Amino acid sequence: MSALERFYTITELTREFGVSTRTLRFYEDEGLIHPERRGRTRLFRPADRRLIQEILRGRRIGFTIAEIREIIQVYKDPPGEAGQLRLLMKRVEEKRAELVQKRRDIDETLDELNSVEEACLTRLAEIGVGT
Repeated sequence: MSALERFYTITELTREFGVSTRTLRFYEDEGLIHPERRGRTRLFRPADRRLIQEILRGRRIGFTIAEIREIIQVYKDPPGEAGQLRLLMKRVEEKRAELVQKRRDIDETLDELNSVEEACLTRLAEIGVGT
């Protein structure tokens, strides 16, 4: 059997990727992957395995299922891979901007917490209470 004819079971993929069978069934229900069915058994092709890898990567960097679906769909339809790459770059840029803003918000919150803590320590010293 050549590598192209190799199928993976759901158990093999859950172990490889550290996800639950429920996760893979969810991705199937969402139309992101399309394993072959033999009775009640799902058999995943190497292309499904690569898609799962990319879906999980997208989730790790914060893409929603809808965003991942859109990126996958652009690859399947014209303009194909070039369009998919342009869309992916746009989504990466948007996600990066979100994270930069979140980092600013976190830094501002930390600064505010430091100010509040310092004010508390100053007041405790003024009223003669040690920490």
